[in-house]
Amino acid sequence: MTAYPEELVSGFDIDQDAVERSERIGGGIAPRAGVIGLGMIGGGVAVSLEARGRIPVVYDIRAEAAEELGLALAAPTPAEVAAVSDVVLLAVVDAAQVREVLRGTDGVLAGARPGLVVALLSTLAVPEVLDVAEECRPYGVTVLDCGVTPGDQAAHNGMVAMVGGDDDSVRRAMPVLADFAKKVVHCGPLGAGMATKIARNVLTYGSWRAAHEAAALAEAAGVDPRVLIDVVEEADPTGATTFAWLRNRVDSPELAAEAGPQVLRLMDKDLSAAQSLAAQRGVEVPMVEVARDQAADTLGIVEDRPSDDRTERGLQTMDKVYGTGLAAHMPEERSPALAMTVDHLFGEVWARPGLSLRDRRLVVLGATAMLGRADLIEVQVRGALINGELTEDELEEIVLQLHYYAGWGNGTAVQAGVDAALQSWQGGFVAPTDGQ
Repeated sequence: MTAYPEELVSGFDIDQDAVERSERIGGGIAPRAGVIGLGMIGGGVAVSLEARGRIPVVYDIRAEAAEELGLALAAPTPAEVAAVSDVVLLAVVDAAQVREVLRGTDGVLAGARPGLVVALLSTLAVPEVLDVAEECRPYGVTVLDCGVTPGDQAAHNGMVAMVGGDDDSVRRAMPVLADFAKKVVHCGPLGAGMATKIARNVLTYGSWRAAHEAAALAEAAGVDPRVLIDVVEEADPTGATTFAWLRNRVDSPELAAEAGPQVLRLMDKDLSAAQSLAAQRGVEVPMVEVARDQAADTLGIVEDRPSDDRTERGLQTMDKVYGTGLAAHMPEERSPALAMTVDHLFGEVWARPGLSLRDRRLVVLGATAMLGRADLIEVQVRGALINGELTEDELEEIVLQLHYYAGWGNGTAVQAGVDAALQSWQGGFVAPTDGQ
């Protein structure tokens, strides 16, 4: 049985030896494969398929692309790729290009037979994947989403394919997928493969940002970033730390729940130290700020507590507002005013999710400026410095703004409070006074 009907391939730019070679493979050629888009990923996938003997029919908007890659079968339109394929792999840039390739008299759907499987190798948003599948359904064409990584290994059978779709369609496409990927993972229903790829990309780009902030902090303190790289690679050569806590939560949820509060204290302390260093050196660390603010959620600790636990919540919020260590210095026997400060002001107001701590701080700074109390301004500014919420440049702008809105005398008090905080701040906590 021939792999490609003569009447369908007679007009192609064909290497006849390659066709005969593919036919000699016999059962190994079915299902027949097509590749549309011969960039780094699509071209590499096609090369990998040919290396395994599954000679794909290919198409690219650049007619010379197939020849440059040494590919044997080049079709003049996407429709003709679909006509001679059982599985078509789309490796174009985005959803707009996917639709362009599918539609029209020369598109995939024009040449498709019922039962064709189209695998989307492009990274699309999950709703876009579902929309494309709906568009293909009336033609009897099934869509799989197939995220792939790493792209630079496409030509060497070195990628991992993350597939979403129904079991039968994945089973039918599996021989083709397995011929270009070193591992094929069926992640779940349609959209699951793309969701896995997107999540993987979040890890990649998020870790790049984390590395950028870490290197900026180290460099600001006089450490060559290459030293940081060497230390991290030596301490964790396999990168296991990235998934350490997630593995704990997935594999040992009870142990993770038990250890969570202790880890949270360490995490808060260390991230607070990072914010302190960043504020001192004028380094922007938004990821550090988010990591600290969302630490409990990261560790799976539910912070919402019943109303009778507002004292504990208030003490924890005090530490977040003014720096770790303040709560430990609160006396067990508290005056009514101090008890109200802990339980209500911090346990119920500062702890509300509607505004960030930084936003609440700015509100308090504005209100405090109207009192003309440099000592209270100092308290808030030191808390902001400890948390890395405000830089020296931003404090200068705040002082200027408040001179005009709070009056020149009060603005002078704000300046005095800011100066005192900058001069005395060494990264520790500072106790609030007068119920701040």
